[in-house]
Amino acid sequence: MDTQQQIRPVFSVVVPMFNESETIGQLHRRLATAMATLHAPWEVIYVNDGSRDTTLREVETLQRADTHVALVNLSRNFGKEIATTAGLDHAHGEAVIVIDADLQDPPEVIPQLVDAWHAGYDMVYAQRSHRAGETWLKKSTAAGFYRLMRRLGDVPLPPDVGDFRLMSRRVVDAVQTLREHHRFMKGLFAWVGFPSTAVSYDRAPRSGGTTKWSFWQLWNLAIEGITSFSIGPLKLATYLGLGVAAFAIVYGAQLILRTLLFGNPVPGYPSLMAVILLLGGTQLVTLGIIGEYLGRVFDETKHRPLYLVERFTPSRSVSSPEEREP
Repeated sequence: MDTQQQIRPVFSVVVPMFNESETIGQLHRRLATAMATLHAPWEVIYVNDGSRDTTLREVETLQRADTHVALVNLSRNFGKEIATTAGLDHAHGEAVIVIDADLQDPPEVIPQLVDAWHAGYDMVYAQRSHRAGETWLKKSTAAGFYRLMRRLGDVPLPPDVGDFRLMSRRVVDAVQTLREHHRFMKGLFAWVGFPSTAVSYDRAPRSGGTTKWSFWQLWNLAIEGITSFSIGPLKLATYLGLGVAAFAIVYGAQLILRTLLFGNPVPGYPSLMAVILLLGGTQLVTLGIIGEYLGRVFDETKHRPLYLVERFTPSRSVSSPEEREP
């Protein structure tokens, strides 16, 4: 092994990917240019999360041409949160940068993240000051979600912050100890703490391809975040039950008083159905909330690995310690 291969990376860049063949070439060119300005050993770890297009082939081509490229090919699609975790498990730099493959998060911001890291911060997250190419509905629902998480969550999430960030080695090591299966990475990053700061940037429109996040998937991710870091919904179910019970008591007392004063007329069918549907709906909502938490407990008790790796090919420019078990 030559001298160059003996160098441990200072920076590791983790890029989770699912069907990103249209953007991977442009991303790597811009990423390599940005990393070259840092004048330090680096590697980029592309995590192929079960892509069905030519993403894997594109990364293999990049790896033959560039010694900085490492590949983690998962055995199937596990989702972005798990793919990000797999990348962190295979990253060995003193600082690890997570960035999406769609180029909405510009690699040119990375030197600013590194400057903040050199200033002594363990976590440097990129905060969106402008979100180009996104609909009003997506922006408003995202803002609403962050407000809700700040109210309900045990750990406040910084607003307008995604996964694009730099983490020191001790932050990455701390995140790796958190092995729950239902993963909300932005929440996990916030939970570990350590000195943190923000770097503002303008988020660009998607460079190519289409978003892999449907409204339903974003909804499920929001539920994942809320249930992972708050028991607020369970408390809400309790308060809802108490409210319905209080309403029933008041309504029952009113019926008794009216019967004593005016007799007992036969109640109307619509009002009876309204009460039954109200109580039934409340019970079903409460059971659904409990079921969400119970399902997560059930998944955690299986103790399955978070992911399976079909193939890991390290970069040729740096040497790395032995990989951690997933």
